[in-house]
Amino acid sequence: MAFTERQEHKIEIIPPFSILQCRRADVVEKDGIEVGRTYHRHVRVPGDDMTGECAEMQAVAAALWTPEVIAAYQASITTPEVV
Repeated sequence: MAFTERQEHKIEIIPPFSILQCRRADVVEKDGIEVGRTYHRHVRVPGDDMTGECAEMQAVAAALWTPEVIAAYQASITTPEVV
């Protein structure tokens, strides 16, 4: 009767700036049979620090987030006016 835990990742790419959304499933198994699953979702935008992300997220970010994409994303962010 051994419990094991593993993670599964689903990565979505959201245009036009290749924003990355990751759904992580934390799976608990007992003797190889799944007995529990919980989900966690988070988003990373071009230029974010990817330290600590899964290898798949890091690879996708490295491939998509060119300096031009990061600059275009930064230019699209508007700052609120101070009244």
